[in-house]
Amino acid sequence: MSEDRYQKGIKYLKNMNPDSFRILEKNLEDVAPDMARYVAEFAYGEIYSRPGLDLKTRELVTIASITTLGSAQTQLKSHIQGALNVGCSPQEIIEVIIQMAVYAGFPKALNGLFSASEVFNERNEKIEK
Repeated sequence: MSEDRYQKGIKYLKNMNPDSFRILEKNLEDVAPDMARYVAEFAYGEIYSRPGLDLKTRELVTIASITTLGSAQTQLKSHIQGALNVGCSPQEIIEVIIQMAVYAGFPKALNGLFSASEVFNERNEKIEK
């Protein structure tokens, strides 16, 4: 069962943000390699693969949630990248983050917008090369 969840999770990760997961695996290999596997198995193999929401919606909800945390910029950038990879537009992402100003405050929304801007700029630079 665990191997099936892992493979299902990897399938979703490859679609959404393969670079991010490879970086996560690399960063954890010396300290807690099992944690990357748990991310693949549980977050993606169990939760992201559930019926009921498409990947675009799941990523927008995730961006909203991480924005409200205000302290997980690495994860926010990863999910912004993932949202773009599954078809969300930059404007949709921006609107979700702006909406969070009402519930999480302007500082957290501003930090989220700054993170989004970094991701958008990095993507544009890659396209221009």
